[in-house]
Amino acid sequence: MDDEKDVIINICKYIYSNWISKAESQRDFASKCGIEESTVRRIKNIALGTSKTDYNMSLKTLIKICQKKQMTLEDFFGNIDR
Repeated sequence: MDDEKDVIINICKYIYSNWISKAESQRDFASKCGIEESTVRRIKNIALGTSKTDYNMSLKTLIKICQKKQMTLEDFFGNIDR
């Protein structure tokens, strides 16, 4: 997993499969995390392979999601490597 696009895809897949897909709705997930619904859609589309991987999620967005899920960035990235 050393290609930049693979990392982006794996991050999006993790967020989508563990959190977004289990949320009441994309809008609900976005609202609870304090991020834009368009960001959630972008993450979902990359995870499902229906969008290009040229999206670079900001660290601020990732921090907001992790804080809402009570997960440290260290734990998050530890899970991505698995």
